Amino acid sequence: MSGNNYYDVTSWPVGNPAKDVGEVINSIIADIKERQAATDVDNGGKPGAVIYLPPGDYHLRTQVVIDISFLRIEGSGHGFTSSSIRFNVPEDEWPDLHELWPGGSRILNDIPVEANMEEAKGAAFYIERSGSPRISSVEFSNFCIDGLHFVPDGSELHPENTYVNGKTGIFVASANDSFRINGMGFVYLENALTIHNADALSIHDNFIAECGSCIGLRGWGQASKITDNLIGAGFKGHSIYAQNHGGLLITANNVFPRGASSVHLEGVTRSSVSNNRLHSFYPGMVVLAANSSENLVATNHFLRDHEPWTPFLGIDNGRDDLDGLLCVNGNNNSVIGNHFSEVIDSQTIRPAGATPVIIRLMEGTGNFVSNNHVVALDVNATSSDSCFEAQVDALLTTGAAGGLAVTAVKVDPGSARNTILDSGTEAQVIADREVNAVRATPAI
Repeated sequence: MSGNNYYDVTSWPVGNPAKDVGEVINSIIADIKERQAATDVDNGGKPGAVIYLPPGDYHLRTQVVIDISFLRIEGSGHGFTSSSIRFNVPEDEWPDLHELWPGGSRILNDIPVEANMEEAKGAAFYIERSGSPRISSVEFSNFCIDGLHFVPDGSELHPENTYVNGKTGIFVASANDSFRINGMGFVYLENALTIHNADALSIHDNFIAECGSCIGLRGWGQASKITDNLIGAGFKGHSIYAQNHGGLLITANNVFPRGASSVHLEGVTRSSVSNNRLHSFYPGMVVLAANSSENLVATNHFLRDHEPWTPFLGIDNGRDDLDGLLCVNGNNNSVIGNHFSEVIDSQTIRPAGATPVIIRLMEGTGNFVSNNHVVALDVNATSSDSCFEAQVDALLTTGAAGGLAVTAVKVDPGSARNTILDSGTEAQVIADREVNAVRATPAI
């Protein structure tokens, strides 16, 4: 069974995968290290291995520690289903539900969590290796990591709506190369993915939702991609966050509410945010902060509307409508060909009576803003106890709305020598024409 470097957790003689799959996987990794000890055997010697999780529920009470390259952990189904919807259904209706829990090949993160515990200690999978070369080619594919429950946070929210539990799906602590996270499901984790110092990382075709934060690229990194994912964080966290990365590609993602931001970049350079569908209930949807420069933000669809689901009414991310849907702090960024839909109730604008901002250039020089289209509508906000029906109704409603006055582009005094073309009428672009080049969209 293990001679060909393929392991099935249900056939391994050590431990019980249903009770603690972490113990089982750690034992398998120890076997791989023992059998693949030599670094050079006939121009090889360490091919790595595949660890397979058949469809089923696997409690994880022992953290899996990975310090070998060329390891693939795979299952047969990402198994995502909405725990949030189910936890907000009255319990006396649960017997009528077709499913109560996520499915597929599902790991249940049962690691004991203590108050103020370090994030890494609550991770189902912890990856770290020092020395040279960097740990490489670790892959996670086609299974689910479930944090099970959120916990009280001292607020009046239902405990299952706090997005807090101290649990993480995958935590990568050391520099790494060519990792792949594909076809996975992550649900009810405070942090789904936290990855430090990534090189050529691929996060592709995953379902990462109902987590406090979904993707966090920390430290530094280069040449990585976040593509074709379905993503939705909680109001306290980020859907996609990256720090000090270069050459990062964020494209073809469907990012839905209710994250504090859809994409938040800190000190990110020469990267692309393109062809994404971004939906948020709050301003500050895409943030380029900390001198993020020479980035392309192009052909994205931004939708900012109101929270329609009763359990989360009154929740926000702390930003007001003057902050902008796209906020830029940096130099020589290109913002081209994006569509912005601002569909809100004018009575909910903060500060009251303000004119909402769509694109805001806060600091930096040489930014190029061109051919962006803004649709701004004033609607009567409604809500519903049904999450699915409320959100679909809100998405499909395009009529029976009046126009909403907005500032399409606002250039702060701290930003200059920018070019703004065809992205708002003369009245909708607020910029010092002495230090910025402006060509307004013709008004009708």
